[in-house]
Amino acid sequence: MTESPGPGPGPGPGPGVEAGPGADLGRGVLHPARAAELISVERLVPAPAVARFVEYYWLVRWDLRGLAPYEQKVLAHPNVHLVFEAPRARVYGVDRSLFVRRLEGAGHVLGVKFRPGAFRPFAGRPVISLADRSVPAAEFFGPEVDRCNTGILGEPDAALADGFLLPRLPAPDPVAEEVAAVVERITAGTDLRRVDELARELGVTVRRLQRLFAEYVGVSPKWVLRRARLHEAAERAGGGGELDLAALAAELGYADQAHLTRDFTAAVGVSPARYAAAG
Repeated sequence: MTESPGPGPGPGPGPGVEAGPGADLGRGVLHPARAAELISVERLVPAPAVARFVEYYWLVRWDLRGLAPYEQKVLAHPNVHLVFEAPRARVYGVDRSLFVRRLEGAGHVLGVKFRPGAFRPFAGRPVISLADRSVPAAEFFGPEVDRCNTGILGEPDAALADGFLLPRLPAPDPVAEEVAAVVERITAGTDLRRVDELARELGVTVRRLQRLFAEYVGVSPKWVLRRARLHEAAERAGGGGELDLAALAAELGYADQAHLTRDFTAAVGVSPARYAAAG
C-alpha cells in the first residue's frame, strides 16, 4: 500500500524553498540523509490571509520504483495537518509517539501545516480529540474537500490550496494566536524545561496552560517541551562527529545521561548512541 508521508517535515528551509536530494528535510525527520536520497520536499508559501492560520504547504514526492519499500520515521511537531492524498484527503492530529509511513512505488502528496492552535477554529471542538488520529477531511470541510482532492493532486501548487482554504477561513481567534506564540517560544530553543516555569513566565496557572494546550494544540505543554528537547537531541546525534551524551544531557536540562537515553529511546526506539552510529 502506498501512503503519504503524513504530517510533514518540521522547520528547516523557509517556505518556498525546495529540499531535494541532499537538502535539509527539517527537524523531526529521522535519518534525514537517507530520506533525502528517496524523498524530495518543497515548501510553498500560502496567501497572506491563509498564512494567519497556516505555516506553509509542503509538497512531498517519491519514486521508489524498482526499489524496496521504505519506512520514513518522524518525531512529529505540535501541528495539525490537512493532507491531500489518494484516495481522499485526511486531517492528521498530533502524533505523540513515533510517526511511521511506509512508502513504495511513486507518488506525491500536498500537505497543509496549520500553525499550532490554528486548527481549533476549523475543528469546532478541542483539538485533543485528534491526538494520535487521522480522520477524513470531509469531517471538517465537507464533501467538497474530496472533490478538490483530485484536482490538487493533479496539479499540486499553492494557488489551488489557497483557492480551497480562502473561502473557508474562520474568523481569527486571538486565543489561537496567543497559543501559537507560546508554542513558538518553547520550540525556538531548549532553555525552558518545566511547565511551571512556562506558566510563571506567561503569568497563568499551570492548570490554565494545560487546558489551553488540550483545547488548541492537541497535546500537553509538557509534551511540547519534551519534544523540543528530543528534536535537538536527534539533530545533534545524527549530525556526525563525536557525540558527548553527558554534555548533551546537561545542555538539554536532563538530570543525567541515563535520563536522556531513556527519554530518547522511548521516543525513537533506539538509544542516542545507536541512532548516531546508524548515520
